[in-house]
Parts: sequence; C-alpha cells; structure tokens
Amino acid sequence: MENVRCRMPETTRPARKPASQYHHGDLRRALLQEAVRTITEDGVDALTLREAGRRLGVSRTALYRHFSDKSTLLAAVARDGFQRFRDDLIRAWSEAAGTRRGFELMGVAYVRFAVANPAHYRVMFGDYRHLCDKDPELKADAEAAFRVLVEALTSMQQAKIVRADDPVLQAEFVWAVVHGLAMFAIDGQFGPESSTSGELAGLIRYALQCMRTGIGVDTAAAAR
Repeated sequence: MENVRCRMPETTRPARKPASQYHHGDLRRALLQEAVRTITEDGVDALTLREAGRRLGVSRTALYRHFSDKSTLLAAVARDGFQRFRDDLIRAWSEAAGTRRGFELMGVAYVRFAVANPAHYRVMFGDYRHLCDKDPELKADAEAAFRVLVEALTSMQQAKIVRADDPVLQAEFVWAVVHGLAMFAIDGQFGPESSTSGELAGLIRYALQCMRTGIGVDTAAAAR
C-alpha cells in the first residue's frame, strides 16, 4: 500500500495527521496497538493488515517487514497477551504464594485480565491452533502462562491444601472453570456494569471457593 498524501494549496499549512497515524519508533508495537483497537471496536473479522497500515500511514512494504499476513499479526497479539497474562498471574500468586488466599487472588487476576483486555483475550483463546502454526513461539508463551497455575497447584498439594491429583489435569479443570467466568464477563452476561462491579469479584471468589472444595484435601479421610 502506498503512503497516503493529501495535496494542499501552497498557501495552506499541512493538516495534522490523525492521532492514530504512525510517526516514528516501534512500528511493530504500533501495529499491535492498532490491531487491538480495531478488534475492541469492531471485532476480529474487521481487522486487515492493509487497513491497519492505512490508519497508521505506512506503506505495504513497511508492514510486511513485520507481518506477512493478518494471522501473523493476530499471533503477535496473542503472544503479547499471554506474556502480560502470565505476569499478572505471577504477581497475584506471589502476594500469598502457597495459600488458599493466593489461589483466590490468582483467579481474580485471571478474570480481571480478560475484562481489562477483551481483544487480547479473544485472540488468545480464539483460533489458537491455527495461530500457533503461524508463530510457533505462541505455544511456548501460552504454556508458560499455564505452567504458573500448575506450579501453584503443585505448591498447594505439597502444603496439603488440595488433593495430590495429576497437577496438569487439576490445572486444566481450574482453567476451564475460570475461563468460563471470564468469557461470561467480557460478553456482558453478568450485566453491563459487571466489569467494574464488586459483585463480579464476589462471584469469582465464590466459584473459586467451591472449586477449591472440590479439589481440596478431605481432612477427615486424611486423619483416618
């Protein structure tokens, strides 16, 4: 795509570029931000590499130095999401690592990430397998985020807070339940104000408490 240029009379000062247009610096980051903005406003289907470049005011050649097509751009969005997601989970767990409180904080952080970053979240858990084919490093980033939960559950098993089941299977169960809450939240199933309400946080904690009961150690049986 050629750069967009506006012809102005010689006596007229050039108009300012829209705020979204790219000036200098990290074009790759600018493209990621433009992709997230488009997905947030219009959905994944509305995103095209050419339109992202047009809005930033950069050439097709410049675009293809970073992304070969829409799928590679989406894979980069997903990678960015998983990296930030992992950091949020680690930060939450570290506040009370190895405890029930840490488990609840991690669950709340999970849903809050989805609510705060719905565009990232939808791409991360959308056409995941196809995007991994486009960018093999995406799988490593996703697995690194999942491993935070596995390691947290392993720590709780060692503290005899949860049952000593296969920690990967246990983590997949926990992840599936919290993912359902996250999707309901970003789809507005809990009401238009759910993303900022204390009611949502209460529901998350209730779900995690019920889940913890399900995977928790039977103390009566353990004492026998």
